[in-house]
Amino acid sequence: MSFLNRILKTFLGDKAQKDISKIQPLVLEINQIQKGFEIISNDELRGKTSNLKKKIKESRSHIDKQINDLEIEIETTKSYETKEQLYLKIDSLEEDAYQEVQNILNIILPEAFAIVKETARRFKLNSSLEVLAQDYDLILSSEHDYVDLKNDKAIWKNHWDAAGKPITWDMVHYDVQLIGGIALHQGKIAEMQTGEGKTLVATLPMFLNALTGKGVHLVTVNDYLAKRDSAWMAPLFQFHGLTIDCIDYHKPNSNERRKAYLADITYGTNNEFGFDYLRDNMAHIPQDLVQRKHHFSIVDEVDSVLVDDARTPLIISGPTPEGDRQEFNQLKPQVSDLVLKQRNLLNNLLDDVKSKIKEGDKEEGGKLLYTVFRGLPKNKALIKYLSEEGIKQLLQKNENFYMQDNNRNMHIIDEDLYFVIDEKNNQIDLTEKGTELLSSKSNDSNLFVLPDIGSEIANIESKELKPENEAKEKEILFKDFNIKSERIHSMNQLLKAYTLFEKDIEYVVMDNKVMIVDEQTGRIMDGRRYSDGLHQAIEAKENVKIEAATQTFATVTLQNYFRMYQKLSGMTGTAVTEAGEFWEIYKLDVIEIPTNRPIVRNDDNDFIYKTKREKYNAVIEEVTKLSNDGRPILIGTTSVEISELLSKTLTTRKIKHNVLNAKLHKKEADIVAEAGNPGIVTIATNMAGRGTDIKLSEIVKESGGLAIIGTERHDSRRVDRQLRGRSGRQGDPGSSQFFVSLEDNLMRLFGSERVAKVMDRMGLEDGEVIQHSMMTKSIERAQKKVEENNFGIRKRLLEYDDVMNAQREVIYKRRKNALSGDRLKLDIANMLYDTCEDIIFRNKASNDYKNFEFEVISNFSVTSPTDLDHFENSSEQLLVSELYEFLLKFYDEKTNSNAKSAYEVIKNVYERPGNKFERIVVPFSDGVKSINVVTDLKNAYESNGKKLVDDFERNISLAFIDDVWKTHLRKMDELKQSVQLAVHEQKDPLLIYKFESFELFKQMINLLNRDTLSFLIKGSLPSQNESIKEAKNSPIKQSYATKKDEVLNTDQAAAQNRSVGANASNQRQQIETIVRQKPKIGRNEKVTIKHLVNGSSKTLKYKQAESLITKGEWIIIDN
Repeated sequence: MSFLNRILKTFLGDKAQKDISKIQPLVLEINQIQKGFEIISNDELRGKTSNLKKKIKESRSHIDKQINDLEIEIETTKSYETKEQLYLKIDSLEEDAYQEVQNILNIILPEAFAIVKETARRFKLNSSLEVLAQDYDLILSSEHDYVDLKNDKAIWKNHWDAAGKPITWDMVHYDVQLIGGIALHQGKIAEMQTGEGKTLVATLPMFLNALTGKGVHLVTVNDYLAKRDSAWMAPLFQFHGLTIDCIDYHKPNSNERRKAYLADITYGTNNEFGFDYLRDNMAHIPQDLVQRKHHFSIVDEVDSVLVDDARTPLIISGPTPEGDRQEFNQLKPQVSDLVLKQRNLLNNLLDDVKSKIKEGDKEEGGKLLYTVFRGLPKNKALIKYLSEEGIKQLLQKNENFYMQDNNRNMHIIDEDLYFVIDEKNNQIDLTEKGTELLSSKSNDSNLFVLPDIGSEIANIESKELKPENEAKEKEILFKDFNIKSERIHSMNQLLKAYTLFEKDIEYVVMDNKVMIVDEQTGRIMDGRRYSDGLHQAIEAKENVKIEAATQTFATVTLQNYFRMYQKLSGMTGTAVTEAGEFWEIYKLDVIEIPTNRPIVRNDDNDFIYKTKREKYNAVIEEVTKLSNDGRPILIGTTSVEISELLSKTLTTRKIKHNVLNAKLHKKEADIVAEAGNPGIVTIATNMAGRGTDIKLSEIVKESGGLAIIGTERHDSRRVDRQLRGRSGRQGDPGSSQFFVSLEDNLMRLFGSERVAKVMDRMGLEDGEVIQHSMMTKSIERAQKKVEENNFGIRKRLLEYDDVMNAQREVIYKRRKNALSGDRLKLDIANMLYDTCEDIIFRNKASNDYKNFEFEVISNFSVTSPTDLDHFENSSEQLLVSELYEFLLKFYDEKTNSNAKSAYEVIKNVYERPGNKFERIVVPFSDGVKSINVVTDLKNAYESNGKKLVDDFERNISLAFIDDVWKTHLRKMDELKQSVQLAVHEQKDPLLIYKFESFELFKQMINLLNRDTLSFLIKGSLPSQNESIKEAKNSPIKQSYATKKDEVLNTDQAAAQNRSVGANASNQRQQIETIVRQKPKIGRNEKVTIKHLVNGSSKTLKYKQAESLITKGEWIIIDN
């Protein structure tokens, strides 16, 4: 492939060079303007910023005038159709204004960048800068030590505190940083190597885009970087009157956080930006909103945020009924015993394997070897045995044989096992032998066997019982099915916890809690939990408190959150390997920015050993040698366990070292700061220290620089590149060397076959090593396989969330309109029209006038304006229009009447002697439900009651939106789990999910419209003063949990193959997911189906019945 790439570059040219050549003229222009700025005063330099702001404002002033005129017209017009058209015009004009501003930003870019560069130069060359004091200088002088006032002058010092670290400004943008800044402004990803100053690069596009006043967000991977960088770069912006803040300093929903978002430039972590978006969409008053429109965002370490974290949805959750009910503790002894029996069985079987293969019986030995592998692939004795000559090839030969013809002969391998493990797909299946063992310990032989719903229902109906008795028996059947499906699911998750998840590798136990360890950085991911009950299973395994299940109230993936920004860009040192994903999902192009100085680091080919023991011995020898040479060494590991193993060995050798892993992550800054000293050995995860540089002294540079030693190849090439990038910054010398063994996870699962053959042919002895570029490339090909697989999983997750996102946008837009009140009346009119359309179309189709009349009365408390004759002889569209006009007029009259009657009550309260009320609570009721509405007493009085009616509409709309959306989210969660079983019917779960979710959403919208309108129309106002009370000034806000649901890399693949019981829900609606063991039915064969609710039957072709059966409303009773 590299040869083909070289040929393509020869004929088509190098993309990186083309990208840079387009930007280069701008760099020359920036430098030329900056040279001219060197002769002007500090006040004149600051004045340049004000001029640029004026240019931006003037560029859209003509559009702003049009928008203002349209808003005035909206206020005066009464036609909802006209208002809707005017709102659409405003939205279109806002888009035009955005484009106008982008055009002017491109024009002023050289001057803006030159201003920033010249400011940085002046701070570097001068210990202080003196300017004429302005109002903003006065404010800053009271908050920060680096601004002093002297008469009418403001003195800006060039040294300040950056999140606890004193710094003196010593940086000026060099040309490659200008190139990076231009790429970021253009909405692209700038790939810049470690040490190239990405933090400084970001100041250029942030300054330019902040001039619009719309807000710029810089997103970091952790709060330390957000706080440090915001304080470090602040004076560069503040000197020119721009405001800057960091959201991680302030509590959620606080006035301080709202103020942080109103700043021109806002720093923060990806999680907090996402959670604030969700919290805003749960707010009940406009004052609780903190975020503005998503204008422009720069994502630091963009690959970590938009790739690694993309599979972890942000979730705000709350308590769910019976959330603490689970069976993990009850099932734990049985599962523990089952795992122990299988381990003992396979240990004995492995001894038989060794004996048979030694005796030359490779056929039987290979078969038993594959049985051991299917039962416990992570068995350390098995992993070691597979590193012996020819054994790995024998296993792969048997695996290929038994997997052919769709696993036709796999039952031969699995018949002695209690359960089988598919490690690649992270899946475990209980065998019949395992089921029998578990059931034998209870009186119920069918304890872990799901009933065949279809057959059982047919049996119940064949008894010809009374309807009430038949309903009871069916209810017992459904209850039994739900209990067993939940039990099987809990048991499967416990099996996963015991066999696939190891303490101190995938997770650690701290403070009596199971904490997930980030596979990339080794950091503890506080607040993140494994999904689908797996986290609770691990908690049961580790004997810690099992947290109660929760219900989702709001959720969004980081992918869809960042796609909301009008312009998005990012920077990192490792993006090229994921360039395809960035473009396909985010439409972000990757530009490789050249280094300021050439990289002189020596990257050696991998050392490949047979076993981990040989590899680690070689690592220790190499570390000892390098340390004695006076070179600092950074050892990259992939788990806490390996870090501690190497640490013990180095301690035995009396080699001084530091360890940075998930248990010691709080010491990261101190450890990284010391890592560049002569002879210092630092053990860290492959991506530790992102956002920080290991700086070297001259003595270290002379001795060869920082030595990188990787103890294992990661699944992803960019993670290895990140580790390598710790060395060789800014032209520093250095080296990198990876040590690999055939027992490593990557090699064992994906890449060892070819390498193992080569090592066997060479007849390598224990401890011998091979090193060749061909072998290194073979490993990189294995990494590419994993990257492609993981990209497919992330893309699949996004496709599911895109469905959810389309619905989320509709609901959140309606919620935003209700909260602000601007377009609420238009939404109510649209709801009314949609509801009229639904009622007319359904009843007209069945020609059911009686039901039509009933629906109008029950929903709107008015008699139908249409008689039977007119209903039967008029078109649907005419009937919809007439009903809509009638109900709209009725609603407007009701609203005016409510305002009038409310005013009398409000007047009495407001004019009452001694009245001190500011906000009042007014109860409304439709005769069934009662909702309290909070309103400002003075505004309600001065508007003659209209403000109270507006608040009534807003409160009711928000209450019903939140209620139905919360229920809908639960149904969508259940649907996503249940559709995975469609793979058994050779159907695409995603297609079924899209179809079913559309139906669910349509039902939800219809229900929301009806319930909201019904309450708005039926809702009555109090007639007595006594029912009105004073509203409390600070309502207590309910506390919700925020978390990131950890979805494993291979969970999506596993979910598609999961057994029937694994994801069955407690909801009766999920009957449609059961796979019945029946002979295959041809698409043209006739079948008889029965409706589950009304019992009606009909006979038709299977292809016609298929969609009805899929919905779960019908079942086959004969074929």
